[in-house]
Amino acid sequence: MNKFYKIKGEIQNYEWGGKSFIPNLISENINKNYSYAEYWLGAHLKAPSKVFTEKGIISLDLFLNENPKETLGKQVAKNFGKLPYLFKVLDVREMLSIQVHPSKEAARIGYKNENKKGIPLNASNRNYKDENHKPEIMVALTEFWLLHGFLDLIRLTRNIKETPELSFLLPIFLEDGYTGLYKKVMEYSQDEVNEVLKPLVERILPKYLNNELEKSSPEFWAAKSLVNKESKNIDKGIFSIYFFNILKLSRGEAIFQDAGVPHAYLEGVNMELMANSDNVLRAGLTNKHIDVSELIKNTKFESTIPDILKGVRNIENGEVIYKTLAKDFELSKIELSESIVHRSISNSLEILILIKGTATCTQGNETMSLEKGQAILVKADTAYKIETNSEVEIYKASVPK
Repeated sequence: MNKFYKIKGEIQNYEWGGKSFIPNLISENINKNYSYAEYWLGAHLKAPSKVFTEKGIISLDLFLNENPKETLGKQVAKNFGKLPYLFKVLDVREMLSIQVHPSKEAARIGYKNENKKGIPLNASNRNYKDENHKPEIMVALTEFWLLHGFLDLIRLTRNIKETPELSFLLPIFLEDGYTGLYKKVMEYSQDEVNEVLKPLVERILPKYLNNELEKSSPEFWAAKSLVNKESKNIDKGIFSIYFFNILKLSRGEAIFQDAGVPHAYLEGVNMELMANSDNVLRAGLTNKHIDVSELIKNTKFESTIPDILKGVRNIENGEVIYKTLAKDFELSKIELSESIVHRSISNSLEILILIKGTATCTQGNETMSLEKGQAILVKADTAYKIETNSEVEIYKASVPK
């Protein structure tokens, strides 16, 4: 029985995506009219990967259903009943919506309540598409910018005080804290948002267009969110840009987003691994539905000290593991040269994608070659090795022991 299978993911052509990184990675022709935002590797029913088997091509969800204990591993099949993660390559050209993901308990309750109300799963005002939480980790493949959690008290106070158009909010923050401040601006009507933010827009947009702003400043991202927008209405997500940490990750650095932490991807390319869920509560920088009361219920109103992950390195094995609290997934990077061989025993079904170089995967008498952009799945409980005669960079998704 084979333990290795080549798989091919699905591209998502969202408008915010880049124009070339993903098709160049997976050797697909580029259509200049398309944006290539995400490349999905997983069994999510919206876009399951294709598995190349002895009997032909089959979707990954059906492949796993044929023998879940053998493919997923007995413990994973018992605990989750399906592949518990979704693996992605993201190319972020335009800013993504500010969002919060619910806890598993909140998702279960929210999903049940929306079903009771008869809200269709594909309705634009639906918050909960399933009963699962959606923690996620990303590791930067290029310089990567994002928003991540609330600033600490001192820096948020300084941001508000030093931004003349927002300084009137300082007494509210000092009196009512993070919750009171955020609730205040998120509950503004569109007319109120326009009235408050118009003077700010008029001040910062010319600076952005003249390249006078630094990416480390909230003014840069607030102004960028306004460029090429046809609507006269101003997005209330601009408030969040002044309230949240603005992070720059270098290639190979990672960050974990747990339930309740508000965040938004701003620019760059990354590998992302998340729980297999589609539950998103949006907070701005979007034309999509924003449910303010549900957002407030699910947001952690506290300062966030960013924990930028460098990973735990096994030099002999060429592997860097990015440890998190998530039980659904584990992300690692494998960097090999001719003198380093990666040896492993899969605890669960693993998905590997090769970002650079060429490699050979071997288990027993079975061998499979990998080239840039190709991906394979490895069945659970497989002892295997990866070798190269060049330099290789591979990202691996698995379930922790």
